[in-house]
Amino acid sequence: MPYQPTLNFKTSDGRDLGSLGWITKEYLMTVYPQIAANMITPELWTWGRNNNGELGTNTAGNRSTPVTTSAGGANWKQVSGGFNHAAAIKTDGTLWTWGINSYGQLGTNNTITRSTPVTTFAGGTNWKQVACGGNYTAAIKTDGTLWTWGENSYGIAIFDDITFYYGQLGDNTIINRSTPVTTFAGGTNWKQVSGGRSNTAAIKTDGTLWTWGTNYYGELGNNSTTENILTPITTFAGGTNWKQVACGGNHTTAIKTDGTLWTWGRGTDGQLGDNNTSSRLAPVTTFAGGTNWKQVAGGGNHTAAIKTDGTLWIWGRGTDGRLGNNTTTQRNTPVTTLAGGTNWKQVACGYNHTAAIKTNGTLWTWGLNSYGQLGINNANPRCTPVTTFAGGTDWKQVACAGSHTAAIKTSDDLIGI
Repeated sequence: MPYQPTLNFKTSDGRDLGSLGWITKEYLMTVYPQIAANMITPELWTWGRNNNGELGTNTAGNRSTPVTTSAGGANWKQVSGGFNHAAAIKTDGTLWTWGINSYGQLGTNNTITRSTPVTTFAGGTNWKQVACGGNYTAAIKTDGTLWTWGENSYGIAIFDDITFYYGQLGDNTIINRSTPVTTFAGGTNWKQVSGGRSNTAAIKTDGTLWTWGTNYYGELGNNSTTENILTPITTFAGGTNWKQVACGGNHTTAIKTDGTLWTWGRGTDGQLGDNNTSSRLAPVTTFAGGTNWKQVAGGGNHTAAIKTDGTLWIWGRGTDGRLGNNTTTQRNTPVTTLAGGTNWKQVACGYNHTAAIKTNGTLWTWGLNSYGQLGINNANPRCTPVTTFAGGTDWKQVACAGSHTAAIKTSDDLIGI
């Protein structure tokens, strides 16, 4: 049905929007809500460190304000970030990756670094969710299969010894992969996956929780310190009521369907939130307790979570202000950010910084800012939440990486009819 001029939607100088051939997002949402979702589409923005093309802008140099990727487009659905790479899924189900590719973490069948988004070697239009680990990537397709690629082993020299980390791809090998492979567990019922430094966790549709990879600090939650597990195993806690899982640097956190929050792995910086600094080999509840946890995110050495009442809680290492409570003090139990509020919607943790979106669509960042990862047009760290330089009230999802940030927002542009 052709648009008919209306007295209710005019420009500031009185001209009718319909007569001009343009309408606003507000008009679409009010008069044609059924088509608004299809016409107002999400854009992908990135900022922070860009030494290896991790911003996807086809340029070099850090960015302290949000910029759009070279791929452009307004059909991005979900984004995730690793140490120095990123991955995102579009609304058409295609999966795109960019950044450093030394271990094949882009899944392009080579180790060539990319400064613009490219599709993985696997191709396809049925990707559902993607998660970036340190130097690897994991993703689930709409058919429930789980795929991993990138780094699967590395060694760190500590004095005269070399410590090896491996197994994060879960394919029963320690071979790096430059193309997506399925985990050894197989199956078509994977629901959600998360990647840590070198450990991975995923939940199946039956509510079981599986972990694999590095286990030096108990990050697999299997009540042992068997150094590395090459195939998926269930946690010591067992159960069929796991709802969401998030991997941090060397720790793991998860929420059950009953709203309880559980943590395990490295606890030296208080990142487990259980009021001490001991590592835990099996899941434990946080000191805050409660049965109303909604979403959790793991950082390098800190953790953040949102409750069903909209409050945001954070704990762990406080260096550079990453806890957002106006101090740099370590916290071994959950505390609220200085911003307070009961309208937090989603939170994400990077290695040294944090970002969160409120229900009003505003995006807030805090913590280390050496590379501009807070997006506030400078490189100064912040101990309390601040809004990005881009502003706006239409942010949809945010992902924090090693030293860069990516977020999806709905377009504010006028849409031609």
